Amino acid sequence: MKYTIIVPVYNRTNEVAELLQSAEQLNYNRDNFEILFVDDGSSDELGKFIHSYRSESNLAIRYIYQENTGPAEARNNGMANSSGDYFLFLDSDCLLPPQWLNKIDSALAEHQYDAFGGPDTFHDSFSPLLKAVNYSMTSFIGTGGIRGNKNSFERFYPRSFNMGISKNIYKNIGGMRLRYYGEDTDFSARIYEAGYKVGLIPEAFVYHKRRTSLPRFFKQITRIGMSRIVIGKLHKHMLKPVHLLPAFLILGLLFLFVLTILIPAIFSWFWIPTFFGFLLICLLAFYQSYKMYQNIKISFLSIIALNIQVFGYGYGLLKGIWKFKIKKTALENL
Repeated sequence: MKYTIIVPVYNRTNEVAELLQSAEQLNYNRDNFEILFVDDGSSDELGKFIHSYRSESNLAIRYIYQENTGPAEARNNGMANSSGDYFLFLDSDCLLPPQWLNKIDSALAEHQYDAFGGPDTFHDSFSPLLKAVNYSMTSFIGTGGIRGNKNSFERFYPRSFNMGISKNIYKNIGGMRLRYYGEDTDFSARIYEAGYKVGLIPEAFVYHKRRTSLPRFFKQITRIGMSRIVIGKLHKHMLKPVHLLPAFLILGLLFLFVLTILIPAIFSWFWIPTFFGFLLICLLAFYQSYKMYQNIKISFLSIIALNIQVFGYGYGLLKGIWKFKIKKTALENL
């Protein structure tokens, strides 16, 4: 067995059904890979669905159950029970293009990566909201290209929505050590620090549905912002001023608001340039999104998603600084 695809799942049976339907279309030898679902204490009868599922293309599917301890521990459990020489991590809300494993195969043959990852993108069937969230999460002004863009402002760190490692890495450095806050980024950093060869495979993308509502998206982004502070405590070089820009933006706006109350005459000096700067960024987001999707509705939603991402991430950074820097919450149980 060359690959074990490890998918942690918590109450997402509907997503698993869609993921399996896309996996049926993989044009790759069925003897060379398996799909291992790790049930993190679901209550929606995931196990019953998996055991009753009949693959139309002879997919090798396995299922294990654990008490609810989080996605990182589910991935660790999956690695401990895998048969493959490589472990491939997917989120349950991903769909696979038919060539996904072939692209990984070709890149490994050419580059001999020890660890690797690919980008995430949208599928044509996604709703306008999901496409807007995809724009926000993959655009340079949204994330700086860190999720699989060749033009990223920093080194590529594979993320667990589309990530692979060799079995030797797991044997030598163990599994993920954080439960919820940046567990995959910390894992990738440890892989780099251990001297392994890590690479981006741009062609090995997945379709990522992500969150299905704006409030859930805000909650997810807030957690990501908090995780950046955790990662910075564990790996000093991974927390730079550029990562803190959304937090500086929030603090700057609060400062301007208070200053304007105290000195109303300065309103035009600061708020008018701030408004036009904000408007320019929104217009740029609209243009980029429209160029990508050719859809006005999605372009307007992209502006909303981008603002939720920036302010949610900034709020998460500030929350993380308070929790992990000021209150000094221990990281061992995260």
